[in-house]
Amino acid sequence: MQGLSGEYRGPIVSDHRRFSVSSYNIPGRSPYNAEFMKNFLFVLVLSTYLAAPSAPAAEKKPLFQDDTVIKAVLTAPIAQAYAQREQDVRIYIPGYFSYADESGDSRRLDVSIRTRGLFRREYCALPPLLLNFKKKQLKETVFDGQDKLKVVAPCQDGPFAQQLVVLEYLAYKTFEILTEQSYGTRLMRLSYVDTDEKREPWTDVVFVIEDDKDMAKRLGLVRLGVVENDFDQIDRPYTALVDLFQMLISNYDYSVLQGPEGRDCCHNTTILAPKHDADTRFAVPFDFDMSGLVNARYAAPPSHIPIRFVRTRYYRGLCHPPGVLEDAVDHVRSKREQIMALFENTRELEAKKKRKTLAWLEDYFDTLEDPDRLDKEIISRCRGREELEEMLASEEESREKAERDKKRRKKDD
Repeated sequence: MQGLSGEYRGPIVSDHRRFSVSSYNIPGRSPYNAEFMKNFLFVLVLSTYLAAPSAPAAEKKPLFQDDTVIKAVLTAPIAQAYAQREQDVRIYIPGYFSYADESGDSRRLDVSIRTRGLFRREYCALPPLLLNFKKKQLKETVFDGQDKLKVVAPCQDGPFAQQLVVLEYLAYKTFEILTEQSYGTRLMRLSYVDTDEKREPWTDVVFVIEDDKDMAKRLGLVRLGVVENDFDQIDRPYTALVDLFQMLISNYDYSVLQGPEGRDCCHNTTILAPKHDADTRFAVPFDFDMSGLVNARYAAPPSHIPIRFVRTRYYRGLCHPPGVLEDAVDHVRSKREQIMALFENTRELEAKKKRKTLAWLEDYFDTLEDPDRLDKEIISRCRGREELEEMLASEEESREKAERDKKRRKKDD
């Protein structure tokens, strides 16, 4: 079965680049009757149960078990690292990383740094960094078990850019509230000291992200390097949750089906699956700087969606069998107070930005609580109705064949 039509066209930016997940389908009649759906939903529930990880998720490594802000200092030839930003091959540059441990004592670790990322590495005045530690030095520290850490930091100097990092961090934490199948994150108040003295020292609030292999291992899953996902390969309940989350933060810069040409699937999602079932796939989202929640100056909605501003929500999720999206909506609704409290209690988010963001989030949850708005703005806008009908028909055909084979064997006996 083929996935939805469309291709990755690069990141969404306000000047010239555009991204398209796929074309969208006009809502039509339901392809299912009651008897058909009774049989299909039994298969769906059974397959989802069998595809789930066989054991509860393991604990996160120490760094991601706590939400207190780590105070740290990075001392290295930072300007040298930034100067490599346009190179395809960038070497690690040695320095050291000091931080205050739980008792307040200073700890110093060797570290090497280089720039990382794609769009932000090219666009930002302060490109993001990758920290490469010496694993043996990390034993019995909060960084125990880490190796390479991605740092998400302000794109530019100034308080405006600083607030955008805090909002992106809160996007990650919001998805952590919704599901354990998500990336862990940790805030740091990081001071930068350029040993070549080409830049004055400065301090930013940044955050680090759990390694994708660590996340997969924690969840009892494996990472897949695939070109694309077919419509019938993605886990339905999880994908419905991802799409609702992406609507919550008003993010269009992702795909659960395809990635950019020459790169693994999928765009701004990591594909995980059970070790012995590569056809049940979970597209774990990351990179939310293009979202309306963050509202970076360079972010803009895709040209094919009928909205002008990235903070305008427009549901782009896939169609699912009856009950799947509704259950996901119920789950998100149940987390409303916890998500609102997350934003309310984040001291790094300045007061005016906090009030504006809380009101914007409330509007999303009001949509979920209003049956008319829910149907009009979410359920009726889902994409892939034809693909869903094809998938359901295939499942029904397989079920009928299995029944015929069972009767034939019984007759032969």
